[in-house]
Amino acid sequence: MSAPTPELWLLRHGATAWALSGRHTGRTDLPLLPEGEAEARRLAPGLAGVSFDAVLMSPLQRARRTCALAGLGERAEVCDDLREWDYGAYEGITTAEIRLSVPGWTVFSHPCPDGETIEQVGERCGRLIESSLERIGEHGRVALFAHGHILRCLAGTWLGLGPAGGALLSLGTATVSVLGYERSQPVLLRWNAPVPELPAGPRIGEISRSDPPASR
Repeated sequence: MSAPTPELWLLRHGATAWALSGRHTGRTDLPLLPEGEAEARRLAPGLAGVSFDAVLMSPLQRARRTCALAGLGERAEVCDDLREWDYGAYEGITTAEIRLSVPGWTVFSHPCPDGETIEQVGERCGRLIESSLERIGEHGRVALFAHGHILRCLAGTWLGLGPAGGALLSLGTATVSVLGYERSQPVLLRWNAPVPELPAGPRIGEISRSDPPASR
């Protein structure tokens, strides 16, 4: 029997207060809102029938809690590279507020003073892809619970666009996205898809739902 084609399942955490208000939430360790916990619980039925070789999660509580409520917390490993982008001086500030002093600013195209550079985030994404693929076994899947910007950068890197490619990929809270291959070409198998609408079995592409709040 041939080895399964590897898939990386990316799961963004449920809603937090700052995610809903558009404030950049990097290293601030906010809890899920009640509605964020409800979102995370809705992940569980869709994931129950999926087998993973490994489950990795960010050390921040919003990702760890989402993983637990989704039913995969007991077997998950904390992975520091899955932390959200360090926004430095822009932590807790909205894009609109930043643009008052830096017109046209985006996290993908402009620096974050005292924070991570996009090159540093790209290095983390490279390590994440390498370590995830090393964990692929008989099931062909690894799950990663993390945050909006780091997961978008990870997908951009997977596609060969670099971390800045994440600018093209909107990502809502408590959604599942799947990175995989088509004829050896890295592709998006699913993106920004609510789990209850994803039956286990055939791997189908999903169209993104409406644009989420700007922050993580």
